[in-house]
Amino acid sequence: MNVVEYLKGKRTYRKFRRDAIMGEALTAILTAGQLYSSAGNKQGIKYVVVNKPEDVKVVNSLVHWAAYLPKEVGTPKPDEIPVMFIAVIQDTDVCPPNDTDAGLAIGNLQGAAWCYGVGSCIMGAIDRPKLKSFLKIPEEMVLHSMIAFGYPLKESHPVDFKDDIKYYLDENGNTCVPKRPIDEIYRFL
Repeated sequence: MNVVEYLKGKRTYRKFRRDAIMGEALTAILTAGQLYSSAGNKQGIKYVVVNKPEDVKVVNSLVHWAAYLPKEVGTPKPDEIPVMFIAVIQDTDVCPPNDTDAGLAIGNLQGAAWCYGVGSCIMGAIDRPKLKSFLKIPEEMVLHSMIAFGYPLKESHPVDFKDDIKYYLDENGNTCVPKRPIDEIYRFL
């Protein structure tokens, strides 16, 4: 697979099979989180991995899914929820919160996951106080986001932008993500 095909597939997924992420796939995801590039090599991003089914269920109740879709369509049913969440945490004892570092770390996690067919969804609409308490994240650390992981039940793919940037589901329940044309987003000097 070439890099463009890889990136077309590495989309946001919101409904998952119940297969656990284990072995080489899990090791690759965790290693990718360690290897992200960081400002001054300070490595201020930390993680909490949630993969026990009972804990995943609790975390899933504290995140909000698919803002552009009706709740009954965009929120996974109990048998479609992720099998793993990773909390992305900014350790303020190491360095000030840095969204660039968090973004690079998240990109690594998602990229490694997709190499094994594991889909993901970055979640910023989350109940931070309750999640920090449940995940036992120290007060001085900042919960940046949660990432949901699992083997996708449905497809997700880019489509040509028409009039609206809002993603939608096609007739098969697959996610269509409008993308602006290249000549609209790039300018050469």
